Amino acid sequence: MIRPLRASSSLLQPDGRKLYQQAAATIAAAIQRGDYRPGQRIPSERDLAEEHKVSRPTIREALIALEVTGLVRSRHGSGIFVVDNPSSDALSLSLDIGAFELTEARRLFEGETAALAALSITDADLARLEKLIGEMERENQQQVGGERADREFHLVIARATANSAIVGVIESLWDARYSSPLCAEMLERARKVGVQPRIDEHLVIIQALRNRDPAAARTAMREHLARVIDGLLKATEIDTMERTRAELEEKRSALARRVSV
Repeated sequence: MIRPLRASSSLLQPDGRKLYQQAAATIAAAIQRGDYRPGQRIPSERDLAEEHKVSRPTIREALIALEVTGLVRSRHGSGIFVVDNPSSDALSLSLDIGAFELTEARRLFEGETAALAALSITDADLARLEKLIGEMERENQQQVGGERADREFHLVIARATANSAIVGVIESLWDARYSSPLCAEMLERARKVGVQPRIDEHLVIIQALRNRDPAAARTAMREHLARVIDGLLKATEIDTMERTRAELEEKRSALARRVSV
């Protein structure tokens, strides 16, 4: 039987930490108190989101953070379980920003960046964006990690605003993709199940910019990044299912070996 978190921990309080970090710390505290014993399943994402009054993406980031630090693991497609011998300092590693949080910020800032860029973008900028589409296609086909062409695509748009402060913000958001262990882990999981930059969505952004239409550019960028968030949600779910499938295949192979003896 799954015991709920204590009522006193049901609401996350503003304490300077990121929301997913607060959720991860609260779940970790429940594990350390013994509310969830080694090998026991913790509540579902949906239940935890309702308990903490936060979104499911926030809980997803918290659970992946706990998994990365070795406190819990996904098992047999039936949920998240406390590991048998959790480390007492499992949360000592600072995982920084998560992919959902980062992409949400990008959606806000890059939407407005695209709108402003539509007013001042040059034909040379547009030609550069078209060339980067080809580079993105090549990286997708060769499954190149890091998405460098995608990064440059968005930075070209930022530079087209002729505002160095905006360029600095967009650069810092993209750099966080590589410097944050949690974000890098989530994006790597997504990449492994086939999530790649969507060429068609980038072409819609280019067309809006070519039309010098700020509203259309804003909408195209925001819709593109909303789909990135959706893709991350689906990818982390698929990742769990794929690991479950691999475990089942391993068990089938082991059984087959035993039967053949």
